[in-house]
Amino acid sequence: METILRPLIVVGGSVLLTLVIGWATDLLLRKADGRHPETPLWGLLRRARVPYQIVLCAGLLRGSYVEAEVFPEHQTGVGRTLTLALIGSAAWLVVRIAAAVVETSYSRYAHAHAERDPARVRRVRTQVSLIMRVVTAVVGVVAVSSMLLTFPAMRAAGASLLASAGIIGIVAGVAAQSTLGNLFAGFQIAFGDMVRMGDTVVVDGEWGTVEEITLTYLTVRTWDERRITMPVSYFTSKPFENWSRGTPQMTGTVYWHLDHSAPMDLMRERLRDVLRECPAWDGRNYNLTVTDTTPTTMEVRALVTARDADDIWTVRVTVREGMIRWLADEHPYALPRISTAEAAPRPLHDGFPHARRSPDADSPRSSDAGSRHFTERPTKTRSH
Repeated sequence: METILRPLIVVGGSVLLTLVIGWATDLLLRKADGRHPETPLWGLLRRARVPYQIVLCAGLLRGSYVEAEVFPEHQTGVGRTLTLALIGSAAWLVVRIAAAVVETSYSRYAHAHAERDPARVRRVRTQVSLIMRVVTAVVGVVAVSSMLLTFPAMRAAGASLLASAGIIGIVAGVAAQSTLGNLFAGFQIAFGDMVRMGDTVVVDGEWGTVEEITLTYLTVRTWDERRITMPVSYFTSKPFENWSRGTPQMTGTVYWHLDHSAPMDLMRERLRDVLRECPAWDGRNYNLTVTDTTPTTMEVRALVTARDADDIWTVRVTVREGMIRWLADEHPYALPRISTAEAAPRPLHDGFPHARRSPDADSPRSSDAGSRHFTERPTKTRSH
């Protein structure tokens, strides 16, 4: 009877104690979250309750499984299993706590500087994201290494592994040259302020917003909701456009090809009216000029301004549509036309025009008196 009750008491007591401690801790965190709504720390720490309870349960069982005499013939295997579970759950708990602390710090910083310096907030967000990935990777490597060291065979092989570490490092460096390059490029992007999450960029002719930055790749969400995944080394080795760099204000252009008779003064007045009705226009500046001309049309360019890249797109399409509709309704003659009329008659050397000239009008036998020209006709001979 004792051999049955002892394992049940030890295992059941460990599980029950884990649930009670976990419930009490969660209750304290909820009360702290309600008393301090200005910080999300306590609410974020509640996300770690699962690994916290696993750590408690694994620790209690690891310390008492010998007295419980659970599977006495497999004590070594049970102990190693509980140790592995304890190490893994502890690493999970550390990552969750670090994420809660880092996210809380970022939230406070973003709340304090969101209106004054949004570009710096995006920079800090990028750095925080990459730092958390590094912390997660380091904790994971340490946890896996600790798990491997629990096996005697791995400890015995440690000496030989250290002896060949130099050669392995050289081979790994050559084999993973591209990966290491991306890794260092990720750190350079994070702390060099080259590109940040939320920036509007143009890469390979594609316009989009930086959605995700990791240590090895970067994701750009295009305007049509496609995702372009690129290695971070691209942004350290090739030129790209960052429309969010510095101030977000932008100047955009709109082009039309119109007839030479287009009313430029009226177009400038209409452009001003269209911009005043467009909420995306920031009111800083606008302009309309003729930038080029061809034998059939002239190129008209409008310059408009907006607060950021999204608004400049809205302003451009609004101006383009509004001006074309106005020209079609009020001044249709200003739109490009294909000329189908006959060419004007070419004047003569003496200044008199003519509709058609005889092929031998310049011959000595032709008369050029007046505006009409006659050519002598050969006389017909009759046969008798």
